[in-house]
Amino acid sequence: MFGDSMDLKSNSPILTDPIPISKPRLDFHDSLLPYSSSEVFSQGPFLTIPWKKPGLLDDVLSTSWLDAMKSSSPRNIMKYNGNEFSPNDADVAYLNWMLKYPSALTSIEQIVNNAKGKRIALFLDYDGTLSPIVDNPDHAFMSNAMRAAVRNVAKCFPTAIISGRSREKVHKFVGLKELYYAGSHGMDIMCPVQSPADHTTEVNEGNLYQPASEFLPMINEVFMSLVETTKNIEGAKVENNKFCVSVHYRNVDEKSWKAVAEYVQDTLKRYPRLRLTHGRMVLEIRPVLKWDKGKAVEFLLESLGLSSCDDVLPIYVGDDRTDEDAFKFLREGNRGYGILVTPAPKESSAYYSLRDPSEVMEFINLLVIHKKLVP
Repeated sequence: MFGDSMDLKSNSPILTDPIPISKPRLDFHDSLLPYSSSEVFSQGPFLTIPWKKPGLLDDVLSTSWLDAMKSSSPRNIMKYNGNEFSPNDADVAYLNWMLKYPSALTSIEQIVNNAKGKRIALFLDYDGTLSPIVDNPDHAFMSNAMRAAVRNVAKCFPTAIISGRSREKVHKFVGLKELYYAGSHGMDIMCPVQSPADHTTEVNEGNLYQPASEFLPMINEVFMSLVETTKNIEGAKVENNKFCVSVHYRNVDEKSWKAVAEYVQDTLKRYPRLRLTHGRMVLEIRPVLKWDKGKAVEFLLESLGLSSCDDVLPIYVGDDRTDEDAFKFLREGNRGYGILVTPAPKESSAYYSLRDPSEVMEFINLLVIHKKLVP
């Protein structure tokens, strides 16, 4: 199978995506792909994506999987900068933390002042940002009020949802046609099927970009394997997010977390072209590609014709460690603002913070109000 046949030496062949570069699917200019043209393109007619160094499991090493799982659990005592806080001290700790990551609500005037003469491009995570974190990921519904807020902001600015969910699934949750959608942590991108009426960005409706399309059979194999191996662990849920397999352990007894980690580890050993990351109470198996939410933001800015413009202010709002790639991209060169959604202090590459989805809704409503006041 795929996982056994690939040579993983340092001079391994790069992966190829069967999309002709003569006509990028999002009118994406070759020179502004996430890598230099000499690194990305072969002499042949196909787009190629460089490998990440194989053998490294990102921030989840085999010896510390259980620690990593525990660190993302809200059940544990909150830690920040090595200090532990009881729930009673959480508010004080959060207020101190906000000195470094001020609220985007109280900083709205500063944000919109910096946006004067610029075009805002808004990027939003889904789970924990537009919808609350819930025990059953199939029930992570956004409120009608949040949907209305997102619809209104999309009329003012180009707006994209970038999620670890499959694109089809997050599109079904949001239910708005006027947005860009990037599923599987940005590995499955589609333009709006209808262009928002109140801004002039030109798009080709329905255009699609999938830099990891050749991994689909492998991801499906892993999904079916993990469904079978974890079926006797009460509360475990394996989700197929098209280019990513998510193993949720939020409803698993902590005594069984080690078993979940071992099943995932044993499965991953058979697929050296896949890697492991973890988020909020979830382990995620993804292709070994230099592609993440930061690359998705870069790609979408280019597809909008906004990547090399001094009059653009990208804003990314997200709550998960996978959103840090987007925060880092925006922080580099002061491209834009990352806004971390969290009820507890934690280190981040974001500039600002919001506590929860209700504050996210308030923030995007304020963006709309200021846009109408200062067209």
